Amino acid sequence: MTVCTAKRAITLYFLNKIDVLSNYGEKVHSPSTVLELPSVIKIKTYIKNNSMAVEISRKNILVRDNYTCQYCGKQNKSLTVDHVIPKFRGGQDTWENLVAACKECNQTKGERNSEEAGMPLAKKPKRPNRIHYFQRYVKERQIDWRPYLFMEPLG
Repeated sequence: MTVCTAKRAITLYFLNKIDVLSNYGEKVHSPSTVLELPSVIKIKTYIKNNSMAVEISRKNILVRDNYTCQYCGKQNKSLTVDHVIPKFRGGQDTWENLVAACKECNQTKGERNSEEAGMPLAKKPKRPNRIHYFQRYVKERQIDWRPYLFMEPLG
């Protein structure tokens, strides 16, 4: 499961590689054709090794933590990413060791772990599931996506 651009969905449609399950109701025009803009598509041929893992990145850590400092709870768009166990102490760049932190908390914690600094985490960091990641972005416009993201029953 993944999200693709409208341009890619239309290209795949004209290459006969997808079935359109739902449309937005808007039309896309070219000089020779009019097509309803697809909102949910299904690839006709199964693609093996389609990983459900979410790539670890600064943006994805901030999204997982809802742009909230995991030490003080302040919600902010200008956050840093902090190693719960500092790198110089063997801490790794993993989902379980990286959290969103405001600059003040990151500086206060310094090169100590959260326990030594007396700064408990709001929640234990863990690897996000790709479906939960997509669910965060479903708005009114993507209402047709809801059944495919286990947010409501199919049918």
